Formats: sequence, structure tokens, C-alpha cells
Amino acid sequence: MSPKVVEIRTSTALGSGIVYDSQGDVVTNAHVVGNSTNVTIRLADGSRHPASVVGTSPGDDLAIVRLTGAAPSPATFADSSRLQVGDLALAIGNPLGLASSVSNGIVSSTGRDIPEGNGVMLKGAIQTSAAINPGNSGGALVNLSDQVIGIPTLAAVDPQMGNSAAPGIGFAIPSNTVRRVADRLIAGH
Repeated sequence: MSPKVVEIRTSTALGSGIVYDSQGDVVTNAHVVGNSTNVTIRLADGSRHPASVVGTSPGDDLAIVRLTGAAPSPATFADSSRLQVGDLALAIGNPLGLASSVSNGIVSSTGRDIPEGNGVMLKGAIQTSAAINPGNSGGALVNLSDQVIGIPTLAAVDPQMGNSAAPGIGFAIPSNTVRRVADRLIAGH
């Protein structure tokens, strides 16, 4: 899966993305691209490519960016409605800029409605014990069949610990939601 997970840089943010289709579209979190219209994508082979933002859905915290000059093979997306608590999960991304990092865990819960901030409520989120660190946002939460089951987007914080990250509690947007929103954003371009 690592070759299908890319690093996304804007002038103010660092995150991850997943190659969505053979046209060079990459799906990521809307909060990764923010208000940027152009971003730089680094592929797993280290090459850097310009990309433009095709569309964003801030309410779903999803965005599509399109690569210029490359069309790597896309990831395979699983049916997230089939997830069960206890399923093994791997989070793949670029936490703190460390390319193609992987953390492991399980699906701890499904169907969580989680406030993300800025008025955004993530509906039906996957809770996972796989570590979600800064830079993992927009990357891939995958099953052991190398299929995307979700997009990591948020680590829980503990208000009693000064809002530091609560270990072992992260959230991902389910793959079925990702596909529905990504297809809509691409079709609207």
C-alpha cells in the first residue's frame, strides 16, 4: 500500500493522501489542503509533482487534488460497512514528515459521530487504536488485504491532560464515505 500513499505539502501544512484513480486524483482531508489551490505531492519514489485542488467538502473533511505529470496506480477501497470491532488495521502516512510510516492497531468501534472542530461533525467515523499523529491526516487506514478501510483524520485529545493526544484513540473517515464524496467532487469539476 505504501506506494499508493503520498505526502502532501502546502505553504502551511503537511499531510498525506491516497491515490484515488488512474487520472492522478488523490483523496485527502480538507483540513490538509485548507485554502490552498496548489500543493506539492511527493510520491513513494521520492519524486515531487505539482497538484491542483479539484474540490473540497469541508463538512466531510475530504478533498481531491490532481497530480500533474504522474498517474501512479490507485489504491483499492474496501466496503467499510463490513468492518467489525477487533479487525486489524494499519495506519499509513507521513507523520511528522516521516515518509511511509506505519502504525498498527484494531478497529475499536464503528459509527462514531465525532466533533472535529470548526463546526465539523464526522459522521459514522471509525475509531482505531492505530496511532494517528500530525501528518497522518489524509493517509490510509488499511486492512490486512491491503485495502483502504478509511482515511485517518483525527486523534482524540484528553482535556484533563492539557489537550494532549489520548493514546490509542484515533478516528478515520470510512471508505464508503470517502468514495461517495470523492466521486461527487471529481464529477463536479
